[in-house]
Amino acid sequence: MRRGPATRLAALAVALAALFLTPGAAPARETSRPNFVVIMFDDMSPRVGAFGDKLAHTPNLDALAREAIRYPNTFTTAPVCAPSRAALFSGRYQQTIGAQHMRTRGAAGLPAGGPIDYDAVPPPAVKWLPELLRRAGYFTINVGKTDYQIGEPFTIWDVNAPNADWRKRPAGPPFFAFINLARTHESYLWPEEATSADPTVRRVAARNRAELAGKPRLTDPAAVTVPPYLPDTPVVRADIARAYDNIAFEERRVGEILAALKADGTLDRTVVIVTADHGDGLPRVKRAIHVAGLRVPMLVRMPGGVGAGEERRQFVSFVDLAPTLLALAGVRPPDWMQGQPFLGPGARVRTQVFAGADRFDAAPDWQRTVIEGRFQYIRNYRPQTPQLQPLAFRDNLPTMQEMWRMKTEGTLPPAVAQYFGLKSPEELYDLTADPDTVRNLAADPAHARDLAQLRGILDRQSARVGDMSVKPEHEMIADQWPGLVQPVTAAPVFAAAGRGRLRLSSATPGASIGYRLAGETAWRLYAGPFAAKGVAAEAKAIRYGYAESPLTRQPSPWHPALGFRPGSPSIHLCRR
Repeated sequence: MRRGPATRLAALAVALAALFLTPGAAPARETSRPNFVVIMFDDMSPRVGAFGDKLAHTPNLDALAREAIRYPNTFTTAPVCAPSRAALFSGRYQQTIGAQHMRTRGAAGLPAGGPIDYDAVPPPAVKWLPELLRRAGYFTINVGKTDYQIGEPFTIWDVNAPNADWRKRPAGPPFFAFINLARTHESYLWPEEATSADPTVRRVAARNRAELAGKPRLTDPAAVTVPPYLPDTPVVRADIARAYDNIAFEERRVGEILAALKADGTLDRTVVIVTADHGDGLPRVKRAIHVAGLRVPMLVRMPGGVGAGEERRQFVSFVDLAPTLLALAGVRPPDWMQGQPFLGPGARVRTQVFAGADRFDAAPDWQRTVIEGRFQYIRNYRPQTPQLQPLAFRDNLPTMQEMWRMKTEGTLPPAVAQYFGLKSPEELYDLTADPDTVRNLAADPAHARDLAQLRGILDRQSARVGDMSVKPEHEMIADQWPGLVQPVTAAPVFAAAGRGRLRLSSATPGASIGYRLAGETAWRLYAGPFAAKGVAAEAKAIRYGYAESPLTRQPSPWHPALGFRPGSPSIHLCRR
């Protein structure tokens, strides 16, 4: 009997449920667990043919969509990259782990904009998705940016490099590869020729000339649709056309990645997910908490063709990615995660999504939103600030320069000019009648009941998950870094565990520990006592947001020169 997609999905869920493990338990047979490849575009709204955009040139994404499940109602938890990525990897809302401000540290020579450069310190139990997968026996690989606000803990990835390749992994374990595609980023909309004296602008222009060389100009600016929150001028149309062309240029990498997976025989054992870290890099999209800044495309290709070609219109939040991949890997998502699986064992249908926006560079803000059914509700805790404030990085966009020029001249259309004025304390939008969210219905008596209902939903969500933005940022930092000084993780201590095995511990709650044996260069993730009979070992520890510990070296228990015996003190070395 031929089985339909629903039957195949149920069979897969049963098979995966049989593999259910708790974090740290012995992994299932390696051949029974899927690999994962997550492809993350920067700054990309659903400008994809498979999602209904008739102007898009996306043959590789469209081909993948025919083999995948489409999720058109996927929303990030922030309209900017670093907080959004922090939520994705932790399975928690960024404001619950101190990662909500953009950024905690400056990048690419630009200041962060906060009181000091700092790293967020999540609660001790919180670990990033790749580290949880490593603990369950996966080999983890990152290609490109990380940018998730907690520093660069060495325990998260087995390999983290611009040219990392899953094909060079050790034989045996399944793998998780996170591949970043950057040439859709906002900065690739900057001019390729720059006359500015600003070294950052000149550096970006030179990069754009080099990396976008040979990019076809496929999109006619006259054919693009200009949303009502942007002015309809040739400059703006050119930027929108450039965004389409950058997507077309970069999405070729999706085809290359899929071809490589197929060539090495792993495609049919791999869950492939394609999405983006938030909406377009255009003004009033990126950094704006409205739907356009939060909605992203998502395709999920399952092994065995499960759900191929289906569209599932349920809500998916970025906090759901981590618990979903853990569930598909046969690992029970930890209770501290705030997301829920949307596929695999324990999958549930989400009816609401939540997001937030806080400080962007030097521009303070604090916004929270909920989307349910046909409505979006936004609460502005800083209504004295405009949506579009001066931001040095964003102001390099030709469209933003055009908008500042028109504001000075008084020629902005009212629907655009409103974003330069002070925000209302509350906003309510009917996404069916007003998908571009330009008509605020919060003061409309006809929608008083809808406003009250969504206000209550957001109140309950805030009470349930918490919000670290209730404190000024410098106070929040001081709670994590006493005296505004980064804490240092306590060095790991070796102890004998019997039968030639060693146990490691750190006095810092929540510390992750890595170790390696004599002759090894890569750090292993410590998950329990390990065999080290006759071999020297060294270890170091890191709590997310803290500085790394000093290195601890344990000589061989049978080292003839040192005469070491189990139970003797470890040797602590200086940090390196």
